[in-house]
Amino acid sequence: MRLADFDYALPPELIAQHPVHPRDTARLMVVDRVTGRYEHRMFSELPEFLTAGDAIVINDTRVIPARLRGRKPTGGAVEILLLRPALNPSGTSGSRPATGSPQAGPIEGARWEALVTPGRGTGPGTRVTIGPDVEVEIAGRHPGGVRLVHIHADQPVLEVLRRHGEVPLPPYVHERLERVDDYQTVYATHPGAVAAPTAGLHFTDDLIARLEGAGVQFVRITMHIGLGTFRPVTSDEISAHRMEAEWYEVSPDAAHRINEARRAGGRIVVVGTSTVRTLETLAAPDGRVGHGSGWATLFIYPGFQFTAADLLVTNFHLPKTTLMMLVSAFGGQALIRQAYAEAIVRRYRFYSFGDAMLIR
Repeated sequence: MRLADFDYALPPELIAQHPVHPRDTARLMVVDRVTGRYEHRMFSELPEFLTAGDAIVINDTRVIPARLRGRKPTGGAVEILLLRPALNPSGTSGSRPATGSPQAGPIEGARWEALVTPGRGTGPGTRVTIGPDVEVEIAGRHPGGVRLVHIHADQPVLEVLRRHGEVPLPPYVHERLERVDDYQTVYATHPGAVAAPTAGLHFTDDLIARLEGAGVQFVRITMHIGLGTFRPVTSDEISAHRMEAEWYEVSPDAAHRINEARRAGGRIVVVGTSTVRTLETLAAPDGRVGHGSGWATLFIYPGFQFTAADLLVTNFHLPKTTLMMLVSAFGGQALIRQAYAEAIVRRYRFYSFGDAMLIR
């Protein structure tokens, strides 16, 4: 399967630069995998497509202010985007305590993988001053332009980011946000992501209450979205692509509630590609979801056999990305291509702050 199979042309004016308010007034394209038909709705109408006993699984990660700006001793400006704690050769975070809290592990520790701009003149040994009490040392290089950095500060890393960092927005968003929390879901809880689980941005507290009142339960899992989700696919044959590791946690209670919902005849409605990857990482062939935490590297593209997800809530994704490939795997490559063409004709808003799709 070739990379070009997931390309499409999008008019630039359809790239959403800001969210709609209220959030659930975004448009919703409902795609039926059995009939191949579309419906054009509002996200607030989502309850019409769900029934009592269904379980909506959401990713409650919270975007951290991972972008740091500082200066070298020469005075040159440097931008550092923290991606994830540095992994040791076994593929685990060297900073994570052996018995520590899973949600604490991924954001503690001073050694991180990062993107550094400009790359030239910031080789190993370069020290970047972020504030009067914070320095970042460039400690090494990894493949793909990623640097290993060491944060020198008297405070925990999360406190450093709260004081000096900025929430990173996608590069295709050129307008400043009036409210920083517009790039957080209303249920964002566990800090650690460098990008928002954008399919969840459409939910409001009122919509959640309406769904729960109708007998639909919400189940929280966590995946801290990082570079793995957004790294460009550079190989023409997509099966040669390798995903970067991203941290996940599914509690025993969450796994139990998902499995009980399915056992009782309910459907598993998965919100976002990160949630899909987490559940499918832990799913058995019979669809039962296990619990646990770790680093996910699962790459989903057409041909993948889903066992955990029954319905998918997602946004409209960039061409030639792993996100587009996952959605094509779930909805069917031809049907998703047709749905995207329909969305362009009907002037849907695309990407992170854009409209939504329900694939059922």
